[in-house]
Amino acid sequence: MSTLDRQRSTYGGLRGVLANLASRFSTFSDLSGRRFNDLMPKGLYARSLIIVIAPIVILPSVVAYVFMERHWQLVTYRLSAAVTQDIAALIDIHRTYPADRDDATLKRIARERLNLMVDILPPEPLPVAGPRPFFDVLDAALSREIALQVGRPFWIDTVGNSALVEIRIQLEDGKIMKVFARRGMAYASNSHIFLVWMVIASLVLIAIAILFLRNQIRPIQALAAAAEDFGKGREVAGFRPRGASEVRQAALAFIEMRRRIERQIDQRTTMLAGVSHDLRTILTRFKLELALLPEGPETEALRRDVDEMGRMVEGYLAFARGDAGEAPAVTDIEIMLKEIGADAERTGAPTTVAYHGQPTVKVRPDAFRRCIANLVVNAARYGDAIAITGHRDHRWLTVTVDDDGPGIPAENREDVFKPFLRLDDARNVDDGGSGLGLAIARDIARSHGGEISLSDSPLGGLRATVRVPV
Repeated sequence: MSTLDRQRSTYGGLRGVLANLASRFSTFSDLSGRRFNDLMPKGLYARSLIIVIAPIVILPSVVAYVFMERHWQLVTYRLSAAVTQDIAALIDIHRTYPADRDDATLKRIARERLNLMVDILPPEPLPVAGPRPFFDVLDAALSREIALQVGRPFWIDTVGNSALVEIRIQLEDGKIMKVFARRGMAYASNSHIFLVWMVIASLVLIAIAILFLRNQIRPIQALAAAAEDFGKGREVAGFRPRGASEVRQAALAFIEMRRRIERQIDQRTTMLAGVSHDLRTILTRFKLELALLPEGPETEALRRDVDEMGRMVEGYLAFARGDAGEAPAVTDIEIMLKEIGADAERTGAPTTVAYHGQPTVKVRPDAFRRCIANLVVNAARYGDAIAITGHRDHRWLTVTVDDDGPGIPAENREDVFKPFLRLDDARNVDDGGSGLGLAIARDIARSHGGEISLSDSPLGGLRATVRVPV
């Protein structure tokens, strides 16, 4: 193998290793990102608080760390060095002037000039060194300075008395110099004031941020609640644009959208009311003309056609109108389902009704009754037994209508909700009607912010499930 081939082989292997590392790093980044997103709060208010509070907490924490590491320790070391220098000077005086037998002059100078309490003890062993405090900067500073400036065996106690620091140094003649110094002389004891003020300032800023963000989030929450109520077909009362200019702009856009939808519905309803009046006039004229004709098979066939046309017109109007003009009201769903079940019983279809949970729900009563009744009528038309079940939790009202009929193939279940569609192969959902039963039911469910779905029934036929928010 030539040198060029070996270089190519090495380059190819290195490229493969780098590609493998890049793939692993990308996978690790994706997993870390997903875990981080799972831990993050989902609400805008909580996320905004994190965005505002995180810098308020992190910045003082970094400043405090730098202050503790640099300024506080530096000041403590310098104060400890000054105290150690005074002690070293006293040791020099003791060594230079041995004539001062009782060390009265030494003690006076230490007391009056250096603010130290000094005593010369007879020769004795130094106390056993105790465990050092883990976070005590003073202990480390004094120990280092005494070792550097004095260079004699020593023992210090920075824990026993909180106001004083005790230092014992073994002199050259074996005697022990015991020194008491105020803690403030060797330690930056007022640094906690900085931390206290920093914590207070941070808490004040956090409180201001919480109040400000709460006032900014409330208009967004009001807009979301208004949109949800409008989607459920409920009256949006007392809503007005508030908050920041962007939130006001979104609120104004929502109000304008609601007006356009309501205006479109009113125009459609008005137009269909006019069409209904004209068609009913013509149908009435047909009925009068049929009444004047002699009875016969042709007359009976025409009369059936006119009746069917009347039912179709009413079905079209009900589908187009969707009972949108009805106001929502608190309704006892359990009683409603029992009444619908009793109506189905009177038509000869054995029906069972069961309900679980709180019975009262705010819906448009007549529209919701029409929705469930259409499903029950379809079930009674093609099944021998019907089961109606209702359940309400803290978020949803769910009503299921089961039958033991032939059912609908899974591939056709979504198609049967299309207006005017009639199935001929498996199950004609509006036999003898206009093909609008399920379309009207889904339109009513969606106007409540819910949905209707079809699935297999435990009874062997079809299950229609109505699910609306409460």
